[in-house]
Parts: sequence; C-alpha cells; structure tokens
Amino acid sequence: MPEQSNDYRVVVFGAAGVGKSSLVLRFVRGTFREAYIPTIEDTYRQVISCDKSICTLQITDTTGSHQFPAMQRLSISKGHAFILVYSVTSRQSMEELQPIYEQICQIKGDIQKIPIMLVGNKSDENQRELDAIEGEALASKWKCSFMETSAKMNYNVQELFQELLNLEKRRTISLQVDGKKSKQQKRKDKLKGKCSVM
Repeated sequence: MPEQSNDYRVVVFGAAGVGKSSLVLRFVRGTFREAYIPTIEDTYRQVISCDKSICTLQITDTTGSHQFPAMQRLSISKGHAFILVYSVTSRQSMEELQPIYEQICQIKGDIQKIPIMLVGNKSDENQRELDAIEGEALASKWKCSFMETSAKMNYNVQELFQELLNLEKRRTISLQVDGKKSKQQKRKDKLKGKCSVM
C-alpha cells in the first residue's frame, strides 16, 4: 500500500496556463520562468522529514489538457495529497477544477482524510476575474483548505506546501530536515532494510 511507502506523493492539478509548473519549480528549485511551456507530466523529488525520519516528497506536475484521462486517474489513485490550482485571472480555470475534484472524490472515497489545497495562483496580477472570497467559498463547499499564491513573486509558495503537509493527519510531516540527522537517519534506514526510490 502507498501509505507504507517512503514516498509522500503530492499531485498538482489545474487547467493549462494557471501556473502549476511555476509553483512547483519555485518550491523545488527556487526559480521562475516567464515563458509558458506546456507540461505532459513531470515529477520532482525533495527530501523531507516524516514521522521523525526521512522520506521523499514526490510532486507530480500534471498536464493542463484533458488528453490523458488514464494518467489523471493513475495520479489520483497513487496520490496522498492534492493541490488544485486555478488562476485568479480566469474564472474558467476555477470551473475546470470541478470534474477533477469529483474524480478525486470518486477514486479516493472519504476525502475528509485526504489533504487537499485549493490554490488561486497569479495573485500578483491586476486583471483579476476572481477575488479571494470566491476561492474561500469553493474551498468551504469542498471542505478543503484555500490559499492565494504568486509563483512569480514567491508569495505563499513555501507556505502552500507546508500547509498541505500540516493537513496530513496520518503521519507527522515537515519540510524542515536537519542535515546531520538526515545522514544518520539514512544509515539507520539502510540498516533496517528500508529504501526509497530516488
């Protein structure tokens, strides 16, 4: 079962061009690119603290198009937590999250135990179609958490991922990893026969 795995899988969904890749790249690499490059599917890994040991945060950046429904279903079934991204400059991008949310409910069943963040990205833009209150209302309806971010300005990006991990009730997860401890812990894990795919 995925719960016993040393990976903690976060899946990022949203319409094309809402800034999914920008959020992930800003978080993982601390970079931002102006050019839009469509994603099919990319996975990024980062070492994090999990139940006082080390595990790998695996972030799957999905496609914004609807051409790959089987990949979407697989990502949902393997995911531990979900980030649903829309752009505050596009009402349609928020509406496009509805079928994805419904599919998460269908595949995961009881989503009360599943960490889900609704994210209004591009909060730095002036041409808004959506106010924060509309994001809050949808999050309340979906019983998930909400946050506005700006990958460009690096606003609430680290906080987004930390908040998502805070929502996980089945284990204690943190982005903070102590360097010395992690090396010792890795050795202990190897001795225990545990391994993680890198």
